[in-house]
Amino acid sequence: MTDGTHSEILLRVNGQTHRLKVDNRRTLLDALREDIGHTGPKKGCDRGQCGACTVLLDGRRVVSCLTLAVAGDGSDVTTVEGLASDGELHPLQQTFVQLDGFQCGYCTPGQLCSAAGMLAEHAAGWPSAVTADVSPGGPAPELDAAEVRERLSGNLCRCGAYPSIVRAVLETASRTEATG
Repeated sequence: MTDGTHSEILLRVNGQTHRLKVDNRRTLLDALREDIGHTGPKKGCDRGQCGACTVLLDGRRVVSCLTLAVAGDGSDVTTVEGLASDGELHPLQQTFVQLDGFQCGYCTPGQLCSAAGMLAEHAAGWPSAVTADVSPGGPAPELDAAEVRERLSGNLCRCGAYPSIVRAVLETASRTEATG
């Protein structure tokens, strides 16, 4: 249903379907927080610069403060609340807790969603700005601290927990490789 300024959309958020009528200018972040009640994604800068609002849209990282809700129509959205399954924390969430990958916690939901998306991108062989060999058919980039820092550079932490965040991502990746 549309009247020119509003649209009816369907979002699957963390596996649950939501039908919403939204103003065409409404952001995905506002729809998630205010209309659906998922308060994990945070409104930090509201300009796409801090990453606190990062969610996965069909498995890809997006800053939800700059993504229109109508652009997500029919998509699967994963917030930090959806990373866990069956009452068990996602391996990234577990490692963030174990290695103190957060301090105040405000950026943590965005950091976790971004890290989950980043690990999937790396597993698919996507290079980053610091990948040494980007030639076609070249080797998959090694996941090291420089790769993690570059790939997560769109997520800011005012507390400076970056060393612990990088350790947590690398530890999770090594555990996944060992069991996967």
